[in-house]
Amino acid sequence: MRKVFLFVVAIFIAQCAVSQEFNNSVFKLSKVLNLISTFYVDTVNQDQLTEEAIIGMLKFLDPHSIYISKEEVEEMNEPLEGNFEGVGVQFNILNDTIVVVSPIPGGPSEKVGIQAGDRFVTINGENVAGIGIRNNDVVEKLRGAKGTTVNVGMKRKGTKEILDFTITRDKIPIYSLDASYMINKEVGYIKLNRFAATTMEEYYKAVENLKANGAKHLIIDLQDNSGGYLNTSIDLADEFLKDQKLIVYTEGVKSPKHEYKATGRGNFEEGKVIVLVNEGSASASEILSGALQDWDRGVVIGRRTFGKGLVQRPFNLPDGAMIRLTIARYYTPTGRLIQKSYEGGFNDYSRDLINRYNSGEFLSEDSIHFPDSLKYKTLQNSRNVYGGGGIMPDIFIPIDTSLFSQYHRDIVRKGTLNRFILTHVDNNRKKMSENYPTFEVFKSTFMVNDEMLNELVEFAKADKVVYKEEEFQKSKSLISTQIKALIARDLWDSSEYYQIMNIENEALTKAIEVISNDSLYKKYLGFSK
Repeated sequence: MRKVFLFVVAIFIAQCAVSQEFNNSVFKLSKVLNLISTFYVDTVNQDQLTEEAIIGMLKFLDPHSIYISKEEVEEMNEPLEGNFEGVGVQFNILNDTIVVVSPIPGGPSEKVGIQAGDRFVTINGENVAGIGIRNNDVVEKLRGAKGTTVNVGMKRKGTKEILDFTITRDKIPIYSLDASYMINKEVGYIKLNRFAATTMEEYYKAVENLKANGAKHLIIDLQDNSGGYLNTSIDLADEFLKDQKLIVYTEGVKSPKHEYKATGRGNFEEGKVIVLVNEGSASASEILSGALQDWDRGVVIGRRTFGKGLVQRPFNLPDGAMIRLTIARYYTPTGRLIQKSYEGGFNDYSRDLINRYNSGEFLSEDSIHFPDSLKYKTLQNSRNVYGGGGIMPDIFIPIDTSLFSQYHRDIVRKGTLNRFILTHVDNNRKKMSENYPTFEVFKSTFMVNDEMLNELVEFAKADKVVYKEEEFQKSKSLISTQIKALIARDLWDSSEYYQIMNIENEALTKAIEVISNDSLYKKYLGFSK
C-alpha cells in the first residue's frame, strides 16, 4: 500500500513540475510582450506580434503544424466541404471583360438562362466592363449568402440589347472528381484532385456509370492529388479491400495507436486496379496507394509520392483563427511510415522536391537508394516495398521534359494560351458546335493545323511573349494537344479535357498496357514468379 501511495505521489510531483514549467514559459512570453508594449521605440501591432510568435513556435515543431487566420479558415474549408455559395459560373477576364466560360450545371446562373460566351456588363447596376476588374473583384461581387440575389446585365453575341438577369445565390458544388470515362471496353478511368466531403458520392456515381458501360477494371489517377480528409481516403480504400483488412493506422507519443480497417461493403473488390501517383500525390493519396500496395491489391505506377504522413488536429482559437497541430503519424498496413524526414529543418524540407529533381530521382529509378532497414514485405505475396517517406511505385515512370520549353512555359504562365482558346471558341462557338455535334466526332476529326498555331504565335506576340522558333518546334506537339484539350473543355467538360491530355500521359499509357495483360499485371503484384 505504501508503494502505491509513493507512486501516486511521484506522479503528482512530476505533473506539478510539468505544470510549473508550462506556467513559467507562459509568464515568460507574456512578460516579453508586455515589455515590448511598454518600452519599444515604435508603436507595434500586438495582434500581429502574437500571430508571428505563434507561427514561429509551430514552425519549430514540424512542417505541417500551422497557424491559420480567421479569414484563411473560411477560405480553406470551401474546397474540402465541397461547396460555396454564389451564382455558379466559370468565368475568365478577356480584353478587360468578364466572359462566362460555362455556367455550372444545375447552378443558379444556368437556371436563369445564362450561357457560355455571355459577357458581364453590369453587376447590381455597377459597370464592370473595361474598368480593369480583377478576378478577386469578380468573386467578391458574385459570391454571397444563399438566398440573396444579384442583378446582372449581360451582352450576348447576336443580341443588340443588354440582357438583364436576377440570380438567386445558392450552394455551388466544388467537384473533387475531374474526369471519368472508359479507356476501352473493360477499363474505366477516374481522376481525383482531392479527398473531400463529396468525393465518395461523386465516386459512386462515376463507378456506377462506368460499370453500366462495361467496366471490369479501374485506373485511379491520383497524380498531383495533395490529399484531404482521412475518412474519405479510408472509405475509398474500403471499396477495394476485403472485410477487416487494415487500411492505415495512426500513432503518436500522446495519441494511442488507432487502426482503421475495411468493412464488407466494398463494391470493387474483384477487378484489377492501378493507381497513378507522382511527387505531387500526398497525404490521403498516400494512404490509399499505400494500402492497396501493401495488400498486393493494385499496381502503383508513377514516381515516389510527396511523403506527408503527419496527422493534424485543428484547435480553434478565441478570435476565429485556428492552429493545426500534429498529434500523430500515419503508417501503412505493413508499418511503413509515410512521412519523409524533416530533421534538416523547415527550409530544407520545403526544398525536398527540388533536391529530388537535382539528384536525378525524377529521371531515373536507379538514383533512388533505400537502406535494408527500410525494406518491408507486402502482406499477401511478400514483395519488397520501402519506407522512409512517400510511397515508391511498383513501376517507375520518369518525368518527360522533352516537350517542355521556355516558350511553352511563358504562354501557359502568362495565361496567353487560355485567353487564345477562349477567344477562338468565343468567335467560332456556333460553327464548332455544328461541325462537332459530339465529343466523339471532335476527338476523332478535329486537328490543330498550322494556321491555328500561327494565330497563337501572333496572339502571343501581342501578349509580349517573345517567339523562339527552336523552342516552339520542341513544344509544338504538346501545344497542339493542349489547344485541342482546352477547346474540348470549353465545349464540353473536364472529362473531355483529360481524354485529350492523357494522350501525353506516359503513366496512363503504361497502366493501360499492364491492366490489359493478365500475366503482366499478376507479375507486378507477385502472383507469378
